[in-house]
Amino acid sequence: MRRLLPIVIGVIAIIAAGFFALNRTRIEEVRRAAEQKTLPAAESLEEAVTEPETTSTPMAVAANISPKPNSITSEKNLAVPFTSQAPYGVWDEVHEETCEEASAAMVDAFYTKRTFTPESAERELLALVDWQKKRFGYFEDTSAEEVAVILREYYKFPRVLISEEVTVSSIKREIARGNLIILPLYGRGLNPFFTPPGPDYHMLLVKGFTETKFITNDPGTRRGADFTYTFDKLLSAVHDWNGGDVINGRRVMIIVFPK
Repeated sequence: MRRLLPIVIGVIAIIAAGFFALNRTRIEEVRRAAEQKTLPAAESLEEAVTEPETTSTPMAVAANISPKPNSITSEKNLAVPFTSQAPYGVWDEVHEETCEEASAAMVDAFYTKRTFTPESAERELLALVDWQKKRFGYFEDTSAEEVAVILREYYKFPRVLISEEVTVSSIKREIARGNLIILPLYGRGLNPFFTPPGPDYHMLLVKGFTETKFITNDPGTRRGADFTYTFDKLLSAVHDWNGGDVINGRRVMIIVFPK
């Protein structure tokens, strides 16, 4: 009996851990369902732009026209189509690595006014994987600079910037101008729906904000559409790929301007 006791204790611990994880997931699903009803309505690019760039035209510069200091609204939510990085829910070795591709694909879908089906999203992600193998020699763990190359060369965005000014106000400002943001992240413990402990390296798209949170399309979970993160939680996780020591990677964001 004494020999069986450690086994029995171990089995009970595993069952208890599984029950706790399942219960926590259900609680999070209920919380998210309630929060979804309170988010600002999703807007098209034409509806959403509230703060034009100060240097958008020579005429504006000559006339000293600039947005008012308080012109950014308290809430914004761009209508960006969502796809998981595993469109069919198959989290194999390829789809564990396609958060960057999914983030870039969602950006292009918004600006070109198209949507995803599982079939079209899967086809697009795999095409991006093949393209990167030819362009870079690999597709896994692409840095912010490499994702900018994907956006410029594959999707033909003429203006993609890497910025080290990663703050609540700078992200809000770009969203208010109709520009989308992709963030490289240290993903451990970031999202409650990630399989624990979560990925070392992750990317997602920021599409809006409330008074206290960022609204994202997080491709790392099938529940990632309009997924919210508090400002502090998301920004504290911002770290670019640096060869493997992601938690010490530099703080940058990718700003994508409309075509």
